Amino acid sequence: MSDMPRRPYRVAIVGGGIVGLFTAYRLLRAGAGPVVVLERGFLSSGASGRNGGGVRQQWDSRVTVRMMREAVQEWRHFGREFGTNVWFRQGGYLFLATTPAEVTRLRQVTEAVRAEGLDGRLLEPSGALRYAPSLSLDGIAGATFLNTDGTLYPFPGVWGVYEAVRALGGEVRLGVEVTGVRTEAGRVVGLSTSEGPVDAAAVVNAAGGWSGDVSRLAGLAVPNVASRHEILATEPLKPFLDPMVIRLADGLYFSQTMRGEVVGGLAVPHPTGTRAGVPTSPAFLRSMSRSLVRLIPALAPVGVLRAWSGYYDDTPDGFPVIGEDPRLPGFFHANGFSGHGFMLSPASSKRVAQSVLGEKTDLDPALFSPGRFLDPHRRGEAEGLQPG
Repeated sequence: MSDMPRRPYRVAIVGGGIVGLFTAYRLLRAGAGPVVVLERGFLSSGASGRNGGGVRQQWDSRVTVRMMREAVQEWRHFGREFGTNVWFRQGGYLFLATTPAEVTRLRQVTEAVRAEGLDGRLLEPSGALRYAPSLSLDGIAGATFLNTDGTLYPFPGVWGVYEAVRALGGEVRLGVEVTGVRTEAGRVVGLSTSEGPVDAAAVVNAAGGWSGDVSRLAGLAVPNVASRHEILATEPLKPFLDPMVIRLADGLYFSQTMRGEVVGGLAVPHPTGTRAGVPTSPAFLRSMSRSLVRLIPALAPVGVLRAWSGYYDDTPDGFPVIGEDPRLPGFFHANGFSGHGFMLSPASSKRVAQSVLGEKTDLDPALFSPGRFLDPHRRGEAEGLQPG
């Protein structure tokens, strides 16, 4: 690609994943063009094309439950708005506890879910078999279930929003790497890229696992840390599992797709940062296979077809970073989603766009603002329910 237009954009968005594209769509719908999205790879090359497609409303914090309840409604109507079917299937999420302490925590999660008007259920171990009959209950101390959680296919979601952005006159530039954030008189005036300078009144950092790098290009120290997570898919099987299953103790998660594959992941230790790329490790394949078979013994003879990895963009408190950075006017954050940016994107992108437009959002700055990390004595709420 060459001849990157320098023309002044109202907003330049760094990162062409689902959060960046959805934010562009919200801005264009609000008449806030011209907007350009810069993606150094191809569509779905980052976390938006490397996740398990889970969409859940079971969280520690009521504010996250509230945002995800809104996002679920958006995903339910995605095809009507974008003309693309993401195959959103609400088979529920089944969380499994293995200790009394985990049961207590899941009870608190269920209380938060029910306080937001959702039908969360705390189950005895045997109650989990109603939703996943193939489970081994060995070591299971309890469970929770919410039937309106579910799964979707990420790729048509990305493509649907991408086409909508282009139809509204937005530009999506693929293969363009951001190499610098340009400032004058202490505020953002544009970007430096591999294809030349770009003038923009506002910059949105939606670079996912690489968002910390983009912030540092602007001279901003941020606490975001990229952590690599791995995932696999088995050969297709006859339908046997409706919900997404998550074991709280180790973060094991898996579901069965409409094609019959079992898709899931399990956290294994990796160095932080993006330098290592996105390979698959033998340690993950061994740990994931053993964990799956212990929980569902019938999967023992099933073959693994493929495996891959991607990056979470983690923050110290588990909440995303949304809004304008108080240290650099015109620089907006849309990152820190800790591996859950895809499911949250319909709701989070609305708040990012509102922030760019100078509108007040309904988000508590103490939980979501980029400035919250500047106070060394800050003690706030945390969102720790991060697996799957």
